[in-house]
Amino acid sequence: MVLSLGLSACGINNVPTLEEQAKSAWSEVQNQYQRRADLIPNLVETVKGFARQEQEVLTQVTEARARASQIQVDASTVTDPEQFRRFQEAQNQLSGALGRLLATVERYPELKSNANFLALQSQLEGTENRIAVARRDYIEAVRAYNTELRTIPGRWIAAIVYPEAEPMQTFTATAGAERPPEVKF
Repeated sequence: MVLSLGLSACGINNVPTLEEQAKSAWSEVQNQYQRRADLIPNLVETVKGFARQEQEVLTQVTEARARASQIQVDASTVTDPEQFRRFQEAQNQLSGALGRLLATVERYPELKSNANFLALQSQLEGTENRIAVARRDYIEAVRAYNTELRTIPGRWIAAIVYPEAEPMQTFTATAGAERPPEVKF
């Protein structure tokens, strides 16, 4: 009993606790990406009604959504850098396609004033904000977990008690993200 109490206070449970927190944060990231994927068909259909000639942009958004939905990285595979990179690239392509769609909408004043479109645009903007927050929370959870795996005594505990524990992947900024978007009126 004394050994159990001593072990419970020494941080032996930090590795699985932090791992589960990171996996939970990853699930929230996936939840927000799914929310965005669910909103896109409604947005595309609304825009289609006004912008028939913009079929190419609409097709790009639909294809990017399909690619992003096909690549899945679940909590058990966030330690695979290649799979994580492919997932992140697909999500970045979808973000870019959505940006082009919203820029296209600027040419259609009657669409911009349509209540359905405004509601969908607001939902999409909110979702993008939720994605940013979920990603931030995931990055922090992974930072805490990876730090525990690299520092003493967590490193020793992980090596002895949790040898399967591996560092998790985190997000990197999209190429060109350091430049502000160009806005033209």
